[in-house]
Amino acid sequence: MFPDSFALLNPLRLSRCGSLDSLRKLHVLLVVTGLIHNHSVVFQTIKSYLRFDQPLLALSVFETAENPTLYVQNLVIRCLSHHGFYSDLLRLYSRSQHSSRHRLGSDEFTFPFVIKACSAVSGFRAEKEVHCVVLKSGYGGHLVVQTALLHMYAKTGRMELSRKVFDDMSGRDLISWNALISGYSSNGLDREAFEAFRQMQADGLKPNSSTFLGVIPLCRSLGPPMAGDLMHGLALKCGAFSDKALVPTLISMYAGWEDLTAARLLFDLLPSKDLVVWNAMISGYSQNGKWDEAIEVFQLMHHSDARPDIVTLVSILSSCSNLCTIDCGKCIHAIGIKHGISDQSSVVAALVSMYAKHGEIDSAEDLFHTTPEKSLLLWNPMISGYLSNGLWDMVLGAFHNMQLEGVLPDDISMINVISGCTMAKDLCRGKSAHAYSIRKGFISNIRVMNALLSLYCDCNQFSTSLELFHRMRVRSVISWNTLISGWGKIGDIQSLVASFRSMCQEGVTFDMVTVISILSSFCSVEDAASGMSFHALTIKNGCNLDLSVANALISMYMNFGDTEASNLLFNGLSSRSIITWNALMTGYRNTNLFAEVMILFNQLRMDGQKPNSVTLLNVLPACESLLHGKSIQAYAVRNFSVLESSLLTATMMMYARFENVRYSHLLFEMIDKKNVVAWNTMMSIYIQANHAEAAIHSFRKMLWMELKPDHVTMLNLASASSHLCCLNMTQCVTGSAIRRGFESHTSISNCLMYMFARCGSIQTARKVFDGLEEKDSISWSVMINGYGIHGDGKAALLLFSMMKEAGWQPDDITFVSVLSACSHAGLVEQGRTFLKSMTEDHGITPRMEHYACMVDLFGRTGHLDEAYDIIKCLPFKASASLLESLLGACQSHGNAKIGEAIGKLLIEYRPSNASSYVMLSNIYAAAGQWTDYGRVRCDMEVRGVKKDAGISLVQVK
Repeated sequence: MFPDSFALLNPLRLSRCGSLDSLRKLHVLLVVTGLIHNHSVVFQTIKSYLRFDQPLLALSVFETAENPTLYVQNLVIRCLSHHGFYSDLLRLYSRSQHSSRHRLGSDEFTFPFVIKACSAVSGFRAEKEVHCVVLKSGYGGHLVVQTALLHMYAKTGRMELSRKVFDDMSGRDLISWNALISGYSSNGLDREAFEAFRQMQADGLKPNSSTFLGVIPLCRSLGPPMAGDLMHGLALKCGAFSDKALVPTLISMYAGWEDLTAARLLFDLLPSKDLVVWNAMISGYSQNGKWDEAIEVFQLMHHSDARPDIVTLVSILSSCSNLCTIDCGKCIHAIGIKHGISDQSSVVAALVSMYAKHGEIDSAEDLFHTTPEKSLLLWNPMISGYLSNGLWDMVLGAFHNMQLEGVLPDDISMINVISGCTMAKDLCRGKSAHAYSIRKGFISNIRVMNALLSLYCDCNQFSTSLELFHRMRVRSVISWNTLISGWGKIGDIQSLVASFRSMCQEGVTFDMVTVISILSSFCSVEDAASGMSFHALTIKNGCNLDLSVANALISMYMNFGDTEASNLLFNGLSSRSIITWNALMTGYRNTNLFAEVMILFNQLRMDGQKPNSVTLLNVLPACESLLHGKSIQAYAVRNFSVLESSLLTATMMMYARFENVRYSHLLFEMIDKKNVVAWNTMMSIYIQANHAEAAIHSFRKMLWMELKPDHVTMLNLASASSHLCCLNMTQCVTGSAIRRGFESHTSISNCLMYMFARCGSIQTARKVFDGLEEKDSISWSVMINGYGIHGDGKAALLLFSMMKEAGWQPDDITFVSVLSACSHAGLVEQGRTFLKSMTEDHGITPRMEHYACMVDLFGRTGHLDEAYDIIKCLPFKASASLLESLLGACQSHGNAKIGEAIGKLLIEYRPSNASSYVMLSNIYAAAGQWTDYGRVRCDMEVRGVKKDAGISLVQVK
């Protein structure tokens, strides 16, 4: 054996061991030959074991070494620190300090690494103990050791102790100042970091690149972009740009201020770019929503020598997720596979999110299930993907499976689950998620609380949401926005405004969402004053320049009926989105200004805007002809890959308006038969076309398909039954409504009352009325009208008096019912009184229906002169049905003079309607005016008008 030669070759051989097995064999050889006692060999053996991530074997080598020196110990400690084995480092240090065999002590080379390990893995007690050892050993004034202590306290968030160590330093150098600035920065104490930066320069120290790396990221939070420009200039002046790490930091700073021009200029001026610079530029574009630009930079990088890493792929995949096409994302996936980083957990998570956002949930699931170890980082995007694709049950199933696999949810998981319950309107599961949040301690998380607020608001549990809001110790602007939106949904404008004031008093700054929520809540003329006040507030704060706010303002003024203000806002916009056009069109449609809707639609197309489904929903009710409606449908088929169910149902209603039920039914067959809205629409179309039996048959089909009817379905069913006037059918519909729990719906009960009244069972109608827990003005009007139909004017007027005593203010519909009851019962004086009371006491302008009731009343009771006076004094053109009613009364009472005048008017209005000629000729015949009788009959023959043959109808049971 040649020990000396072996000792010289051994460190080299140790460093070249290609496997752990060969290293162990060489270790055995060293032990056998006794060379293991050589300090250099000991250190090289330890270093080689650490290279194979074997800290326990490395420590065993050190512990079995003979007479190790402090120098060897420091070498081993430094090696452990470089490999990140901080717990093993502290274990070695503790044993060496308390060992009875080798007590090696510590020096200025030992403490920095020990202190660093303490800050990485230990608690406050261990840190204080190490600090005490430092002071006891006499190294408390050593600058390097003090800087390490400063770092330690800063990293564990104890900046007051870190500052105390700094203040005790006798001679501070640039490294000490940089450590202090970095500590303040990492703990969110931005102002203190800037103040330390100022003090450092006042002490005559020139900042270097490390200084700027600590300060530049803070510029965005503490000042305008000018502060970043000044810092950039100072870095140039100090020559800090020799460190390439400063450039990506500046790129990120400018990107944070959305100054992508400056960021790109810095990027382009670099002669050579490393991976960090490429990543900073790609990330800057992605964070600012510049998806195409991010892809462009990635393509440039791909054609250069730079190889993408995990950070690159995660940044660029977020851009691919927001692009309209998935092709780019698939290419990035292929590049990741090529470079062997596509299986990294963060990349897989980004890929799952990307595929899910593009609706390719199967691809996302394949990636998810092929990943052997699923961490929370992977579960969250998968759950979020189910959520974005409307798969509520899958969201809850994935959340359950995640816990079964031992992965604990975080706040993002909980928000996804609660959001799933919100979108599905599943209050029961939402309450379970709430209980789980309380049990797992998420109730203190403001984001989870905000999600719960939204859940209860959207599930019509606003009182619960309000109670939860008041329990929150900390409220963000999102919390207030949810509350304000909730007040708006229930129409409590006074509380909405009060909440906004409270929010401002608590120092919470409102945002665009706040403003849009408030403006969208003003829906009636009574809110105009408040709406204009908030409009003034938007102008004061500059929010009115935002297009979304401008759209909300246009909609608000349209709700007030102020088309002039809406047009003024619309015409004053420098740029308009399709949402802007839709806001104005929707307002015109809601006010039945269909001609203006079509004018806007034509202007929109000339402006180069592409209509969307909302645009067509506004245009379809404004179509002037069947051909026009067909052209709109053809446009939708050509330009939309998938026709939404709402657009299909609107098209069905359009065809029904032109009495083309067959086309409506053909469209109905194209819609998913699980869509209850489509069934409701078809039933409504059948009822409008007087096909009540078909509507009831559609309801039976719904039940056969095990679809759950909603309250609209029941309203349609009740309406169809009332058209048939069949008491047995009415009783069946009532039983069906009660069995399904709809009897508590006031609107359905109102319809049931009307059905029973039409079928002759006024007592049953009154029972339904008396059983209503919450009556509205329609309930009173329907019951009053029911008594009127049955000729019980006394009961109708008594009920009207009860209505006013109960605090209900009658509206125009109520007065139609009252005047109709007076007409059926022949109560002339009461009818005159009520008509006068409408305008004088209640400020209601009579409509055609009110005058029709009075004409019918006067006609029935023989007051034909008064009836004729009403027609002559009408503020608008009399309807044909009104004239026909008076003409019939003239025939009954034999008044040829007034009958002749009304008959001539009616023939002018409807020259091709036979009934007008027949009624007028009968009046002449009854008065013995046979010449006039013959003239009318001759006119019928000349104009080709024929009288329809009479029929008799008997219903056989």
